[in-house]
This record gives sequence, structure tokens and C-alpha cells, in this order.
Amino acid sequence: MAKKITPLSEITIRTAKPKDRDYKLFDGGGLFLLVTPSGSKLWRLKYRLNGKERLISFGRYPEISLADARGRREDARKLLANGIDPIAVKKSQQQAESSSAETFEVIAREWHTRFSPRLAASHSAKILSALQRDVFPWIGTRPIKELQAPELLTVLRRIEGRGAIETEHSTGFGA
Repeated sequence: MAKKITPLSEITIRTAKPKDRDYKLFDGGGLFLLVTPSGSKLWRLKYRLNGKERLISFGRYPEISLADARGRREDARKLLANGIDPIAVKKSQQQAESSSAETFEVIAREWHTRFSPRLAASHSAKILSALQRDVFPWIGTRPIKELQAPELLTVLRRIEGRGAIETEHSTGFGA
């Protein structure tokens, strides 16, 4: 017979004190709060998929409230009902977020910030201005991992086409 679990309350969670070892406060449906010796309170969901036990993390309390954790549990259960692994969905979302943050413009500005102290202030300003004028409008928002050589060549040809060969060399993209 399955053990009846009393759902957690905000008061129970707030008053949970750290002990010598990790311990769990169960809410039901596989959701529990892991309380660590350091005092961290971490939401976890334990589930089975294809006969294997899996564990997904939802974040730490109080950033993720009890209601939020329960909502995430229900979302995960809906995915599981359709045979989809919530961990795989979470990883793909994180990967999509990180790749969108790594656009050409972000990487180029990081490069400029890193190397501009080695350059004369006027030269550093010219490089940034050239990138803003000739490169960022066309490929600045593109994820760096998706850029292909023909796209870079198109940008270089555009610069070359207006007769700005020196700009092409000063940006570091020229031959």
C-alpha cells in the first residue's frame, strides 16, 4: 500500500532547519524539497521514464515558490504523459537560450573590450565604428554557431564594393 503524503505548506518549508545530512520534505507526485546541511532548500522532482528513475531540479526556494514548483511538476507530468523526457526539454531550452546570447555582435564586442586596451584609443574607436557600420547590421544578431563562411564573405564583399578596403583590414576581417 502506498504511503499517504501530506502536502507541504509554506510554513513547513520556511521553518525547515538544516541538519547534519541532506533530508527531504515530500509534497506528493514525486515533488520534494531537499534541505541541505548548508541551509539550501532545493526543489526536485523524481519520476520514472522507460523504467529508469530520473531526477530533475526546479531551482531553489524561495526563488521558486511552492505554487511554482507544483506548477512545474504538473508541466513535467504532462510531458511524461506524452512520452517526452522533461530533462531533455529543459536542456534544449537552456541550449537555445545560451546560443541566442552568443550572437556575432556579443562576441565581437567582448573581443573589442578585451583587446582595446592594447590599441590606441582612436584606433579602437575606428574598429568599433566599422563593426557597427559595416558588420553588425547584417550579421550582428545571428548566433555565432550558425554563421557560415559565405555569409562573412558577403559582408566583406559589401565593404569592398563601396571601396573601403582599409576598413576591411582594420576590422581584422580582411586578408
